[in-house]
Amino acid sequence: MKLKNYKQLIVVPVYEDRQAATRLFGEIAALYGRDAFLLAVDDGSVREPIDEAALRTAKLDGAIIRLRRNVGHQKAIAIGLSYLSQYVHHGQAIIVMDSDGEDLPASIAQLVTALDDAQVDIAVAQRRRRVETLKFKGAYVLYKMLFKLLTGRNINFGNFMAMKAAGLRRLAAMQELPLHLAATALVSKLRIKPIIIDRGPRYAGRSKMNFVGLVLHAFRALMVFAEDVLVRVGILCALIATLSVLFAMLAVILKLIGFATPGWFSVALGVLIIIFLQTGALALMTLILTGIVRSDNTAGTIVFSEFIDTVSEIKND
Repeated sequence: MKLKNYKQLIVVPVYEDRQAATRLFGEIAALYGRDAFLLAVDDGSVREPIDEAALRTAKLDGAIIRLRRNVGHQKAIAIGLSYLSQYVHHGQAIIVMDSDGEDLPASIAQLVTALDDAQVDIAVAQRRRRVETLKFKGAYVLYKMLFKLLTGRNINFGNFMAMKAAGLRRLAAMQELPLHLAATALVSKLRIKPIIIDRGPRYAGRSKMNFVGLVLHAFRALMVFAEDVLVRVGILCALIATLSVLFAMLAVILKLIGFATPGWFSVALGVLIIIFLQTGALALMTLILTGIVRSDNTAGTIVFSEFIDTVSEIKND
């Protein structure tokens, strides 16, 4: 693909959301016209696959990557970014946004403007107002608190972001990218600038992100920081194990000097031994999971090409 003449390269994952995506394409075309190139990644849609007509109707230049199967939102984004990294040029802004309209096309300009700063590699949308249920908002707050506790970092942004060409190439080379885009941006050491942006309402349909999906999303973010989590969990397990050994020794001493009531010693010692074994098992499981995540399973364009069925380029003359 020849992309040198475009200022904004926009990656949009789409899954069974043709109506909302078609409206999004039209609004992007109306705002940015010939300066924008849109790469839609159809994540294995069966009922509502995105087609070339959506881009042609909007008179928007772009391409559609159709995946052989549904791989999930984050991996679809990773495939799109990895594919685009082969064609990007210096000076272009690469934008990632969802297809449902909650990421407002008008906000792209704010993110791209932030990239004019030489000290900024990625501009991310930090939400000032969210349009979700109270249950979802509560779960999202809990997710951020858990992430902060286990990694020591704040994660207060999602997929809506703009990055420079060098930032794209760096992210595309990172094996963590298919797990979680935002967490990978944090671990990449790239310079991130948050921009306060409101979240819009969906154009059509219902959100496919439910409570279970949010929990899985949170665990994938933690997997990106597997080593940090291992250290913190290991320290906690070592502390609890040490305390259980000390209390067990205290229970033995009390038994020997006759201060233990009948049945108290066996119950206390049994509970402390169980706590000790459980902390050891937790530390071992965390170590094993870290090894799996950090195994040599390199993500890149060669691996991602296995998921791509077809690529259709649309040029509106």
